[in-house]
Amino acid sequence: MPKPATRFVCTACGAAFAKWAGQCGACGAWNTLVEEAVPRAGPPGGGAALGGRAVPLVPLQGESQVQPRLVSRIAELDRVLGGGFVPGSAILVGGDPGIGKSTLLLQAAAALARAGRRVLYLSGEESVSQIRLRAARLGLADAPVAVASVSALRDLLATVEADPRPDLAIIDSIQTVWLEEAGAAPGTVAQVRAAAAELIRVAKARDFALVLVGHVTKEGALAGPRVLEHLVDAVLYLEGDRGHVFRILRGVKNRFGATDEIGVFEMTARGLAEVANPSALFLAERRGNVSGSAVFAGMEGTRPVLVEVQALVSRRAGEGPARRTVVGWDQARLSLLLAVLDARCGVSFADRDVFLNVAGGLKVGEPAADLAVAAALLSALVDRPTDAGCVFFGEVGLSGEVRMVGQAELRLKEAAKLGFTNACLPKRVAGRGRALAVPEGVSLREIGHLADLVDLLARSTQRSGREISSRPC
Repeated sequence: MPKPATRFVCTACGAAFAKWAGQCGACGAWNTLVEEAVPRAGPPGGGAALGGRAVPLVPLQGESQVQPRLVSRIAELDRVLGGGFVPGSAILVGGDPGIGKSTLLLQAAAALARAGRRVLYLSGEESVSQIRLRAARLGLADAPVAVASVSALRDLLATVEADPRPDLAIIDSIQTVWLEEAGAAPGTVAQVRAAAAELIRVAKARDFALVLVGHVTKEGALAGPRVLEHLVDAVLYLEGDRGHVFRILRGVKNRFGATDEIGVFEMTARGLAEVANPSALFLAERRGNVSGSAVFAGMEGTRPVLVEVQALVSRRAGEGPARRTVVGWDQARLSLLLAVLDARCGVSFADRDVFLNVAGGLKVGEPAADLAVAAALLSALVDRPTDAGCVFFGEVGLSGEVRMVGQAELRLKEAAKLGFTNACLPKRVAGRGRALAVPEGVSLREIGHLADLVDLLARSTQRSGREISSRPC
């Protein structure tokens, strides 16, 4: 009998190779190649030779029965999902160990079960007694959630199929599910891919919502093959620093709602409590009279969020290169902004150590934060506070121009709601298309070039005797 053919697959990116190597040639990860059997090819002749049947084709236009979403009544979770769980959808939830994934999903399961929905919570990491202890600690022990501890894929599928009418099934986690025929350890590429495909097939066939909990790597990406994220309908990340009580649920993929939507939670003794007004929470400990601070009016999905950007600029310690430390923002973006300030405005940070932090543990990714970061850096450099009642937003280009950003009215409305009276924004935003609707009590300071911001801060420092040392632009 011939030996079955094998190949080596990278557990990080899913690339396949004929021979084992210490480093993946596709993604560069080390010691991630594992051996698995090569799928056998079917007989020639296509699907008909395999006994397949032709599926009838229908026109694009037509009536389709749309089932209502499963609303968990956890507003922040429903916001990220686009309004609730969609029947027949598959959702992948990832996050660091201990960040609160299982806690949040158990809370959602209990809320749906109390509303009369049939919810299955199937765990391969915890026993039934451990799940009950956690439910009792969260005050959810009376919720009619069906719980089981199972990790074998065949047993798991049999359990789900034996239930008469599930509305939601939570699998915690997909890395613990194993299939004997896959011939590999649980959590490997072959196991995760086979288990996820079977579970998603059953969920769509029986029209119940499926939630898969996924582990993450040390870099913060979801572990397992990349194809797993393509199989599911939505991918959610639960982010947060263990030093902060805040948790951010971020949607990076959603076929039924907006991407980059966020939900904000606070970790308490009774589980994750939703935060209705995250802007007020992120700015609760802000001191407006401190240099190196600027408030950024950002957008996370469809929600405007105000966060404080903090900068610290100090003289370089030692003879080595200047330090650049960033928390909550892109470090490459900081280097680009410092280069623009030097080349286009003559403000050099070459002999200074720069530390940048987004307060509250939020990770900001949109380029509109450039203007707020620049204001914080310049304020820290001259040791002079920015206007405590001003918010900043705008993208900075390589020539120093401040570019337009979207949804300016929502940003201004959120700023006015929290009591801000001034806004520094791109110069051409107000003249783009229709007139910009400015909330009452808010005045605009249009910034066309980064040099305008330098001049603004330079004028505010004349009384203190400290000036920004710069060359003519």
